[in-house]
Amino acid sequence: MSQSLGAALPPALEKRLSQQDLPRLLGRALPLLTVDDRGRPHPMLCSYLELLAVSATVIRVAVGARSSTRRNLEARGVATLLIVEADVTMYVKCRASAAPSLSGELARFELAVEEVLEDVAAEGEQGARITVGLTYAPVPALDSEWARATLAALRLE
Repeated sequence: MSQSLGAALPPALEKRLSQQDLPRLLGRALPLLTVDDRGRPHPMLCSYLELLAVSATVIRVAVGARSSTRRNLEARGVATLLIVEADVTMYVKCRASAAPSLSGELARFELAVEEVLEDVAAEGEQGARITVGLTYAPVPALDSEWARATLAALRLE
């Protein structure tokens, strides 16, 4: 069952998305859902490398400059980020606040947090919980060209 936590990231989630502990979080995938031109959910799997919480109310995301996700964010401006891991299940509903900043093959959006929902087991679910989230391999090297370009795009002012 989901409960609203308001229009800002809770401190622990803001810290998780701040890249302060990025090496530990590499290898975990996070679905980012946008809405396509037919009104259907469009999923993109991203990593903690492609996300940066700059505050409790703003998350930056780097996506492919020629991707459907970019087109969807530009056209409709809405996204939901899913954090589904063993220790936390939250859904962050966001709105793109402006046109993207382009950096090479990447488009960087600033997403304004509109609502954060926390999913917890309902009374009748006998403590059901997520035991492991989505993961991927191989984990990218932070000194790779792609990782450096992504981190630079997220930090570009």
